[in-house]
Amino acid sequence: MPKVTRDDVARLAGTSTAVVSYVINNGPRPVAPATRERVLAAIKQLGYRPDRVAQAMASRRTDLIGLIVPDARQPFFAEMAHAVEQAASERGKMVLVGNSDYLDEREVHYLRAFLGMRVSGLILISQGPSENAAIEIDAWDARVVLLHERPEAIDDIAVVTDDIGGAQLATRHLLEHGHPYVACLGGIEKTPVVGDPVTDHVVGWRRAMEEAGRSTEGRLFQAPYNRYDAYRVALDLLAGPDRPPAIFCATDDQAIGVLRAARELRIDVPGGLAVAGFDDVKEAALADPPLTTVASDRQAMARAAVDAVLDDSLRVPGSRRERVRQFPSRLVVRGSCGCGPHPGVPAAAPLRQPVENGGVQAG
Repeated sequence: MPKVTRDDVARLAGTSTAVVSYVINNGPRPVAPATRERVLAAIKQLGYRPDRVAQAMASRRTDLIGLIVPDARQPFFAEMAHAVEQAASERGKMVLVGNSDYLDEREVHYLRAFLGMRVSGLILISQGPSENAAIEIDAWDARVVLLHERPEAIDDIAVVTDDIGGAQLATRHLLEHGHPYVACLGGIEKTPVVGDPVTDHVVGWRRAMEEAGRSTEGRLFQAPYNRYDAYRVALDLLAGPDRPPAIFCATDDQAIGVLRAARELRIDVPGGLAVAGFDDVKEAALADPPLTTVASDRQAMARAAVDAVLDDSLRVPGSRRERVRQFPSRLVVRGSCGCGPHPGVPAAAPLRQPVENGGVQAG
């Protein structure tokens, strides 16, 4: 049986191949409803299947978006990936996901693989792209949107949240409960000094402590980002003679690990230990006690990232410097801080408003 072509569909529908293309690709030009119905009926009758490879060769682009995350097993990245997939689906695109496992070589591997597939663009959540990754991106002249963080290594479009301001909100709130100080569970030794959200969370904690006239000396503890390793760190910290009265954790996963360690050591939360996290993953509301945390609008951020990776109009003419859009953080007060059971109730209005070009606008 001969292969059905776009010409066959156009002939049966009584229209041009360009109109058939507009229907299949949902644009870039509108098609009258009656004409669209004729084209769809012809496609169904003939059993036509678009040749995506041929389309990619012709347009030098596919309907795919590449998404690289550090570890999709962690709830925050899983929820962000899901939000990106939903936003891409609204634009008629599909998402390929790769896990870098926080390794530069795996990040470069996925960059090469996705760019070789001629994806429409890349959304990159990176701990800090390596020099090799930056070279790879530049060599392909790739559209890259940095999501959740903006490392200095790449000067491109970025969609971020107010990590520093959000951490300040959480730390201030713990101090307002009358604790003499708040300890911080930060990142690990390899966490980048600049551009990483966990680093910014530590900066926000420091600022809140300094504003309150409290020392941070000896009160910052390294911990992996996941709950399992953070649980082991917390066991040692909470069993020691200098157990902190309150802990701000750079991620919710860490905070959930701290809550588990406290329960195992029979430490009452929040009576004997106040805890706050960052990210507001869905499990935060189901923790015991429910976790006070910092939230951002992941759906809006994902939509902004997909729009940015697909829309040429967002590029600054004559420059590779792209717009930076910052979304606000807000505090979500629950039981782990000592406020009592208020699951899911926002405690404060957004600290910052979304702004373009890297500026910061006070709320």
